[in-house]
Amino acid sequence: MAEESGQERTEQATAKRREDFRKKGQVAQSKEINTAALLSVMLLVWYFYAASFWQKLAWMVHHLLEQTCHLIITPLTVMQLLLFSAKNAAMLLMPLFLAVLVVGFLASYLQIGWLFTTEPLKPDFSKLDPVKGAGRFISKRSLVELLKSLAKVLLVGFVAYKTVFDQFGNALYLVDMDVVETLKYVGSVSLSVLFRCCGVMLLLALLDFLFVRWEMEEKMKMTKQEQKEEFKESEGDPQLKARVRSLQQEMARNRMMTEVPKADVVITNPTHLSVAIRYEQGKMDAPQVVAKGADHLALKIREVAREHNIPLVENVAVARVLYKVDLGAVVPEHMFKAVAEILAYVYSLKKRR
Repeated sequence: MAEESGQERTEQATAKRREDFRKKGQVAQSKEINTAALLSVMLLVWYFYAASFWQKLAWMVHHLLEQTCHLIITPLTVMQLLLFSAKNAAMLLMPLFLAVLVVGFLASYLQIGWLFTTEPLKPDFSKLDPVKGAGRFISKRSLVELLKSLAKVLLVGFVAYKTVFDQFGNALYLVDMDVVETLKYVGSVSLSVLFRCCGVMLLLALLDFLFVRWEMEEKMKMTKQEQKEEFKESEGDPQLKARVRSLQQEMARNRMMTEVPKADVVITNPTHLSVAIRYEQGKMDAPQVVAKGADHLALKIREVAREHNIPLVENVAVARVLYKVDLGAVVPEHMFKAVAEILAYVYSLKKRR
């Protein structure tokens, strides 16, 4: 859309846009983090578990060989051996499987949190387009992935080579060692290579994670037009909202104007304000503001008051104070005396008539 409109994506993504991307499964997740974490943790688990693993495996093999020497081959005995082997093999591999599950889950969860969506599973027939498919092979994204893979292979290979090369001098002594010592030496060097390679992969994974986060932020950026459209969708069209507010205000004014004929008096500021007051003795605790307006609306209130013979009393100070009172509210206590004097004056006029 940005390309079609010629606008650049310069605005940061809004919360709604981030949520839309997340619902589609488009999140900043580095596969290198998963790979490096899995290899590193598995190496640590194996480092501490290897001795126990080989000891239990040796016991299982010894037990199987011992049993087969005195075993009469029948379908039942064969099934028992298979169950014994499967059970013990499962117990041996269980710590490794659990480590894989836990690390795989945490590596993803710590990056993107809890996310379950079926959106990526929906069929997208546009991916079958051979032209677009060829474009993905030669895209900038493919080039970046190629460079990342080459960098990983070269760095890991260099670290492995450097580790082995540094041990070349000690390797010359292998000719004087027995088989057991030789195997221990080879295992030690291999373990050193693996630990160093895992360290490099963790560093590369961290860099890749930062790059993926930056790449996703760039992808989620919006044009100014997109932000305006999203605002309209979430908040509503400003012109429509203004029209609704205008209609609501007009309806409120119409309801207010119907209260003016019921008022006892309209207190005015000569040029700007009009406030209609009503008081029903015995039913109201204090006089009530039933209508008010400024400028054009003030003139309209006066016209309606004249049509229904509602007295107009000019009092600048009282009109200014009562104009600040909400519609339907009683007059402030400190204005009781002033309003009472005005009402007394109005009632005296009515008696004269």
